[in-house]
Amino acid sequence: MHRRWLLKKTNPGYISYLSRAASISPALAQVLINRGVKTPEDVHSFMSQGLDAMCDPFDIEGMSTLVDAVLGAKHKGLKVFIHGDYDADGLTATAIMAGALRRLGIVVQYYIPNRFAEGYGFHPPAVEQAKAFGAGLIITVDCGITSFEAAEAARASGIDLIITDHHEPDTRGIPEALAVINPKVSAEGSAVAGLSGAGIAFKAVQALSMKEPSLFEPREFLDLAALGTIADSVPLVGENRTIVREGLPALVDALRPGARALKEVAELGSRALKARLVAFTLVPRINAAGRLGDAAEVVELLLTDSASRAEEIAASLNRKNYERQKTEGAVLEEAIELVEKKGYGSAIVLAGEGWHEGVVGIVASRIAETYQRPTFVLSIKDDGTAKGSARSIPGFDVHAALTAASEHLTGFGGHKQAAGLRLRATELEAFQRKMEVVAASLMEDFTPTLDIDAEVVLKDVTFGLVREFEALEPFGYGNPEPVLGSRDLEAMNPRVVGNNHLKVKLRGKNCAHDAIGWGMGGLCDFINEAGKVDAAFAATINDWNGNRSVQLSLKGLREANAPADQ
Repeated sequence: MHRRWLLKKTNPGYISYLSRAASISPALAQVLINRGVKTPEDVHSFMSQGLDAMCDPFDIEGMSTLVDAVLGAKHKGLKVFIHGDYDADGLTATAIMAGALRRLGIVVQYYIPNRFAEGYGFHPPAVEQAKAFGAGLIITVDCGITSFEAAEAARASGIDLIITDHHEPDTRGIPEALAVINPKVSAEGSAVAGLSGAGIAFKAVQALSMKEPSLFEPREFLDLAALGTIADSVPLVGENRTIVREGLPALVDALRPGARALKEVAELGSRALKARLVAFTLVPRINAAGRLGDAAEVVELLLTDSASRAEEIAASLNRKNYERQKTEGAVLEEAIELVEKKGYGSAIVLAGEGWHEGVVGIVASRIAETYQRPTFVLSIKDDGTAKGSARSIPGFDVHAALTAASEHLTGFGGHKQAAGLRLRATELEAFQRKMEVVAASLMEDFTPTLDIDAEVVLKDVTFGLVREFEALEPFGYGNPEPVLGSRDLEAMNPRVVGNNHLKVKLRGKNCAHDAIGWGMGGLCDFINEAGKVDAAFAATINDWNGNRSVQLSLKGLREANAPADQ
């Protein structure tokens, strides 16, 4: 796919100053400046940020009320009903909240709605479940910000309600509740505004532990908070980065039987866990349950003390994930055929009868990534409704787009990157026309960019530089792995290895490194014709049979010395 190469530039004098003042390489100084880290003090804070640097949870609006309500329930002997969600963020948030309240000695029941029978969110029937349980307090996690009917049902039933969520509110405002904790609404632009549902649950645990420090440590729930944060693709900056950075080692240790069992079925062994690896191994297995049926067993997996029960549930999730992969592959194949047949403009809207509702979100992600268009994939039901998921591309606010097209929808919710939606199947064509107009108005150019953090010469790409960059981890959305660029390189011995991967040696002045381009095998002919190339790459360490070497993980190749923005 053609991409514009954009080299980020900063005044060389300032890069030199920051490099000297913070004792870091010029390349790392440039990368940090690109991320808004521009002073020696900021560099130190960014590189060493830990839990002690996180904000006071009581600074979050509504948190004091939550703590008072929970501790009041503890002292009065009231039961608490926790309403979660069926995706990995909602499931981990549920496990965090339920686990913490049980440690306080509170009798808790958690409830995970079924994607197919109930759909996303907190609905009045769940209030009936809470009444049957005898709850004096309902706490939602990762949902509830648009649940006006359920909030009214809770009020009518005399049950206190606290909503914790991170999704966008709708035009009706905020539901009536004892407290609504949603930093995206109350703390826009703050360090906590981008928290996931699991991140908000973790902040609640922090707040509760400050009042009851003898009962548990917040660190005990970091593994779950990291899982949920990675799963929800929130920006890995600020508190999200801290949660994942501090939580990944806990996942490696896997003291929780559920985490240990999940790693075993994913065949991770004792491998060091990075955010991307977690996203492609553990998260899909957690999500598989909700995509195909009842996800409540995931919360049991994450909370159980029984190794045998954990192994049983993890094996079940592994089987469901395999089934999900087959189902997803079939729907994706049909969806791509439909795109190629119909063509596409500024947005892609696809709908199919019988498409499995549990996989349309993943299919939308893959279509959006392939065609670089905001994508809406829906399953048409027997009752004439179409229900599905939307996925964004960089620079596009999919929730704002759905708001602009709301006259065609019977319901929607989500955030900038992803959303769910419902409409009558008869409205599909009108919705597509509207979305084409909206997308064209929100996006001037759909050509994807390849952002290059810094230009380097190959001899500066060393083990030391790779180790410096590792201090920036965890990498992910909002904190991408640094991409370097180098010009006028001799490309030697290009060949295809494995499943269409490119292997080539790139030589600069007095230095050469092996390079691997995943899925780039088709570039061999281009390299042979070009002779010399410019390369964009991430610097990595290749450890094979005990031999360690610097290896370039290619992000792009082009003819040598082309303009930086071409």
